[in-house]
Amino acid sequence: MVDIARPSQAKKKRLKRIAYATAAVVVVAGISMAVSRLKPAAPTVDRAVVWIDAVKRGPMVRQVRGSGTLVPEDIRWIPAQTQGRVERIILRPGAQVTPDTVILELSNPDLENSVRDAQLAYQSAQAAFTNRKAELESSTLSQEANVANIETQYSQAKLDLEANEELLKGGLVSELQVKQKRGLAADLKNRLDVERRRLEITRAGITSQIAPQEADVNQRRAAWELRRHQLDDLKVKAGMSGTLTAVPIERGQQVAPGANLARVANPSNLKAELRIAETQTKDIHIGQYAEVDTRTGIVKGHVSRIDPSATGGTVGVDVIMDGALPPGARPDLSVDGTIQLEKLDNIIFVGRPAFGQENSTVTIFKVQQNGEAIATKVKLGRASVNTIEVLEGLQPGDQVILSDMSQFDAFDRVQLKG
Repeated sequence: MVDIARPSQAKKKRLKRIAYATAAVVVVAGISMAVSRLKPAAPTVDRAVVWIDAVKRGPMVRQVRGSGTLVPEDIRWIPAQTQGRVERIILRPGAQVTPDTVILELSNPDLENSVRDAQLAYQSAQAAFTNRKAELESSTLSQEANVANIETQYSQAKLDLEANEELLKGGLVSELQVKQKRGLAADLKNRLDVERRRLEITRAGITSQIAPQEADVNQRRAAWELRRHQLDDLKVKAGMSGTLTAVPIERGQQVAPGANLARVANPSNLKAELRIAETQTKDIHIGQYAEVDTRTGIVKGHVSRIDPSATGGTVGVDVIMDGALPPGARPDLSVDGTIQLEKLDNIIFVGRPAFGQENSTVTIFKVQQNGEAIATKVKLGRASVNTIEVLEGLQPGDQVILSDMSQFDAFDRVQLKG
């Protein structure tokens, strides 16, 4: 027998294994590439826990909101008129008062002594004035009596002269005697003129001579009345009708002049002092319509004052009430206020997103019909309290998620369930 040579099977097996390995590598690479091109699975969000709103077209009222308190428009701090010690506090905050209601009483022994001293000084000055006036009046009366006496003498001298002149015509008296009579009458007339002028000067000088004493009396009286008023002011009165809102002192406390002892307010005339974020006040103007929520009712009003500067990131805005306050409204009550800035017509708007600021661009998840929500860039415009204008990115009728979705910033879509 002759042996026949066969071809080697090892080489064929090696080639077959290489082919299988190559095919496996290609299949694995294809699968990996396909998997890498798949989108990551969308996270699931419960529809019940997010706030979904529809984009609308129509009018939108721009508003800003702030919180604050009710404060009286008519308010009066009652200061101490003089130094004193608090002896008795008669009324406490909450009491109704009238202008003459005594709130508390002070004591000041030095002031009581000074009142007595001022009274005695006034009485002494008044007595001196009376005495001086009596002296001047007596001097005037003496001068008047002197003038009257000389007038009588002059009248008699004139009559005597007339009689002697008649006798001279009949030759019954001498010329020398008549001349003597004429001289006496002329002398008396001159003396009468002098005394009359002296009387006028005396009368005119009374006012100037008693003026110093009169001024002293007035000064002493003013000092006494001032002390009396200060003594009366130790009984601290309300000075106006209203409600006693504060008594920031205690019994036995020493107070200095000008220290605030009590505060009285008119509770029927209140205004709202609101604090509004400074970024929202640029469009607020005096006279704008406002509403104040007192928790027991809403009162209409208008803006009456805007603080010129900001404090702590907020600006103070005063709102005057145009309507009657609801029951329970009182000073220092916490309130919320809404101010109407303007009314915008025929614009696209939506509820205000959690982080949606006016004139900004944000990412909002827009809800699709298949239940998915797609992240969408939206350009926002003017804002109100609960709504905001949409400039680009959304159309009327679109459904969007307004809740805080920052935890899904890494995803471009979410799946709603429920």
